[in-house]
Amino acid sequence: MTQLPPELLQRIVLDVRNALAEDIGSGDLTAELVPETQQAEATVITRMPAVVCGTPWFSEVFRQLDPAIALQWQVQDGDQVQANTVLCELRGAARPLLSGERTALNLLQTLSATATAAAAYAAAVEGTRAVILDTRKTLPGLRLAQKYAVRTGGAANHRTGLYDGILVKENHIAACGGVTAAVKRALAASQGTLVEVEVENLDEAEGAMSAGAHRLLLDDFSLADISKAVARRDRAYPGITLEASGGMNLQNIRQVAAAGVDFISVGSLTKDIQAIDLSMRFRLT
Repeated sequence: MTQLPPELLQRIVLDVRNALAEDIGSGDLTAELVPETQQAEATVITRMPAVVCGTPWFSEVFRQLDPAIALQWQVQDGDQVQANTVLCELRGAARPLLSGERTALNLLQTLSATATAAAAYAAAVEGTRAVILDTRKTLPGLRLAQKYAVRTGGAANHRTGLYDGILVKENHIAACGGVTAAVKRALAASQGTLVEVEVENLDEAEGAMSAGAHRLLLDDFSLADISKAVARRDRAYPGITLEASGGMNLQNIRQVAAAGVDFISVGSLTKDIQAIDLSMRFRLT
């Protein structure tokens, strides 16, 4: 299981509080049909293979609704499970179990989907030098959660936001009057953070490397041009790292990795995920 940093522990509480407020609002009208003293048991099952992720969010839902609910996990974050695996069992008052069901499952199925996708991509480049990275194309409000899920699946994180790394893109280059000027300004302002430059062709790549960029983002490069950029880097700029991005999928990513790039960023890890099919079965006691 990936270690949770303190800032993420704090964020989990906020994520869950916001999600519950969105769903329950002023109160769960339907749950009030159930007697207040009614007790229940519930079992969560996955309907499809997955890498489990999001157990702290799931648990926090029921902690906030009713700390007396007993929750026993059969798995932990990072475990690979097959279809029909029992993930956890819950016991307690029926009303909070019913009220928290959808929010808890939403968080668990979404983060497990991201971790599952990350695991597939990491496996696809195993044995090469390439590391799979996520992007900022995350679900609003769940960026830290999804980035945790990416790590849980075995991939790595790019910058978290606009505040912890510099990525010079096309419009920045145009506004600065060219690649060289943009890179020099970025290096002067970087305060020790990574300075990366997005380039769209080999000429721009040469300019960014000669200007001293720390990393180049090869945007939508053909496989042939990726190989040329790697060869040029290896000959003249061995300290620079190269990242490929754009149109990456499980069918082509192995070839891209074999071309010698250091990183491959994949927006679909967090943007185009398919939620893991989970179900919660109730039994009144």
